[in-house]
Amino acid sequence: MGVLAGPGSQTHVFEMGHLLDRCDVLDMLEESTRLKRAMIVELKDGRRFVDEATDIVLDADREEWAVFRAHEQVPVRHIAFCGPAEPPEPSYRGKSERRHPPQ
Repeated sequence: MGVLAGPGSQTHVFEMGHLLDRCDVLDMLEESTRLKRAMIVELKDGRRFVDEATDIVLDADREEWAVFRAHEQVPVRHIAFCGPAEPPEPSYRGKSERRHPPQ
């Protein structure tokens, strides 16, 4: 729950929360692909698995598919939830190196 002070010192209370949308799922799949990290995937039919995404492809009908290392590919629209299988390790692995300071 969050609290914001509005004009004239009025207080507005609102619930905080976030539904996982298609862009969030794509971001997590891309991160798994790029950093080679396993993720938990829950499908809308209730099935769950842990695997590493290897690619995200677009078919001729413009449907996005998640390709996994050990599981069959899945239409992105069938994914209800996905997230890291383990907490991220405290390192700089995967972060881009800045060679020159910003001007």
